[in-house]
Amino acid sequence: MTNSGIAARITVLALARGVFAGISATTGMTSTVYLSLGSNMGDREGHLREAIAQLGWCGRVTAVSSFYETEPVEFTEQAWFLNCAVGLDTMLDAAPLMNELLEIEKEMGRERVLPKGPRVIDIDILLFGDLIADSAELTIPHPAMAGRRFVLQPLAEIAPEVRHPVFGKTVRELLDGLPAGQVVRKV
Repeated sequence: MTNSGIAARITVLALARGVFAGISATTGMTSTVYLSLGSNMGDREGHLREAIAQLGWCGRVTAVSSFYETEPVEFTEQAWFLNCAVGLDTMLDAAPLMNELLEIEKEMGRERVLPKGPRVIDIDILLFGDLIADSAELTIPHPAMAGRRFVLQPLAEIAPEVRHPVFGKTVRELLDGLPAGQVVRKV
């Protein structure tokens, strides 16, 4: 199949999936988004790699941190997580991107049985450019990211100088300001 044939097939598949429905009204404009991915069930590394590959439906993956093994927080009676951070350039607006991420989770077998409980895959939007949004469906920046070492350590690896649009601090400054606590180990 030629490159134009492959591009046409991808376009048809994307249209069938409804990906283009949420493309930014500012035609051709992309936003840089940072995501947190985590898994603590089954083949954790395999799940992360599959999710990263699936993000191609949403845009262009520009950076992937190392993988980090992290102890669970809040609901601690569960297996440890494998986490990473991903940079993504996308033409999707925030809500359609969130819908796509939820669809990826669903397709990979995520079941929302217990809040903060075990999961095959979890994909969170941390930052979406300088966007600040707070609705029942979506809060950006992620409301808990500034206090979570398992989020900030991988994110600092790929975007240390990116500023949190609410706190005005860089990711590195937020990480350096955390108290000792949660175990996060690069694997």
